[in-house]
Amino acid sequence: MMTRHAPIVQRLESLTKPQLQSLAGLLLDAVDGGASVSFMHSLPMPGALAFWQGVADGVASGERALFVAEDAEGIVGTVQLILGQPDNQPHRADVAKMLVHRRARRQGLGAALMQAAEVAARACGKTLLVLDTASDDAERLYARQGWQRVGVIPGYALLPTGEPCDTTYFYKVLGG
Repeated sequence: MMTRHAPIVQRLESLTKPQLQSLAGLLLDAVDGGASVSFMHSLPMPGALAFWQGVADGVASGERALFVAEDAEGIVGTVQLILGQPDNQPHRADVAKMLVHRRARRQGLGAALMQAAEVAARACGKTLLVLDTASDDAERLYARQGWQRVGVIPGYALLPTGEPCDTTYFYKVLGG
């Protein structure tokens, strides 16, 4: 009998080709599952790989911090912290592309990834985090984590199949 190990959350300082492949597969799973994460249905693998290569470049330059959750089968979750901000916003970071594979949802991975991002943000001197999400997607998770809902923009983005969806904005002030 194979023992299932709890996923491990870690920050990646660089990405290997297998990690890029795994992250691309995770993105394809999100899009195929209907998540509004900036991509439309029929996202080809080369497009997903190109996106993650751009993220890898941002990680290498220090503009982004990338966190992944891995289990025995590979990467099952990720979130990014966009650290590079305009000169008048050095205290702020954006949280982006929170993805959890459909097979690994409802196991606390989203909360663990968000906590890792918050710890890193504090270590980088950030005191304010902001994010946006397709309305209803992960709102409950963010509210439970102490994020404040700012408001909703109707029809802000499209779902992967082309239907409009609302977007909700959140912020979180980080304590010491």
